[in-house]
Amino acid sequence: MDRQRQFVLRTLEERDIRFVRLWFTDVLGYLKSVAVAPAELEGAFNEGIGFDGSAVEGYARVFESDMVAKPDPSTFQVLPWETDNGRVYSARMFCDISMPDGSPSWADPRHVLRRVMADAAAMGFSCYVHPEIEFFLLKDLPQDGTAPIPADNGGFFDQASHDTAPHFRRRAIESLEAMGISVEFSHHEGAPGQQEIDLRYADAMTMADNIMSFRYVIKEVAMTQGVRASFMPKPFPKQPGSAMHTHFSLFEGETNAFYDADDPYQMSTTGKQFLAGVLKHAPELTAVTCQWVNSYKRLVLGGEAPTTVCWGQANRSALVRVPNYSPGKSASQRIEVRSPDSSCNPYLMFAVIIAAGLKGIKEGYELAAPAEDDVWSLTDAERRAMGYADLPNSLGHALELMERSELVAETLGEHVFDFFLRNKKAEWEAYRRQVTPFELKRYLSL
Repeated sequence: MDRQRQFVLRTLEERDIRFVRLWFTDVLGYLKSVAVAPAELEGAFNEGIGFDGSAVEGYARVFESDMVAKPDPSTFQVLPWETDNGRVYSARMFCDISMPDGSPSWADPRHVLRRVMADAAAMGFSCYVHPEIEFFLLKDLPQDGTAPIPADNGGFFDQASHDTAPHFRRRAIESLEAMGISVEFSHHEGAPGQQEIDLRYADAMTMADNIMSFRYVIKEVAMTQGVRASFMPKPFPKQPGSAMHTHFSLFEGETNAFYDADDPYQMSTTGKQFLAGVLKHAPELTAVTCQWVNSYKRLVLGGEAPTTVCWGQANRSALVRVPNYSPGKSASQRIEVRSPDSSCNPYLMFAVIIAAGLKGIKEGYELAAPAEDDVWSLTDAERRAMGYADLPNSLGHALELMERSELVAETLGEHVFDFFLRNKKAEWEAYRRQVTPFELKRYLSL
């Protein structure tokens, strides 16, 4: 830690960086920031930066509002596009949030994930994740409720040059790589204006930080190209929504704990138990992986998103897929969870999915047979006959399941669990009171 602090302080001086942005997130996953001058950073390392926690969603009540943000020097990165006559003048670090006595804040999403990672470490595992992040490029972000306009008319894997956003993905990837965030793939997705950028695997905490940085970078780069980026799960009713399919694997040292060369699916007992845990608890996790009212417009039949709790090998209609891109390659064995959308809080999403998988290992859950059919084409009766449970079909339904979940309550901790439920119930009630143009058009003549 001392070496990392010295590296940060030396870099600030050598590159004449004028501002350091200290980042953290609230319970809902909104990025928060406070800027400090380099001269104040050594004190921030030692004592942190005090702030009013009651002003941050889900952090503290007014009578216990004093909180401290402590920068994590291992997350230091220069923000590459912020230049003045070619000179970089800004950098960022993520913070851990603590109470004035130095104890971790139970409201800090990083602390929630760190507890789960510590649980995995106690079992001998380290967890790696690899997200495929989808989003839309739009000509503008209208604030009056009118429909947005896609920035292009491209389709899946199209290699097309669009006047509205020339070279967007190349510029975005250059900025991400300059911040030390490795990109594996990028391409145009299926809907007009829809993009996908896949980040190279990393440990869960690093990746959650990377996703927060990714969303900030994408929005900044989009504005330089004369367009706007949106991570809204489902902005267009007749187009697929934006997912964040996420690959998970556990390692024991250098060994992939999910791999077994002798198994028909090349899945070890540990991998099958982890997968069984994710499936068993998936409905109660959905409020965290898909946390907005709009998220459930994406989770519908025909929308290229999962609606049913099942798994399959190379079956993209299943909730969890076991990819087989590299058969026989032990390091690549993993599971792909397809329900999260790209606007969730990544710290909490990783935490609940990993916790569910670890519970499956601890309690020896049995894995059901894989789904061989196109689940999207099955009727409700056929899915029930096959024993497939449904994912929640609304935020209200998801919250009912979450509220009864001991696993989610233990994983998030009482503070985050209670705030998340209260906040999301208020969102659901506000949504239920709305009278939409659809309803007026359909029912006004009754």
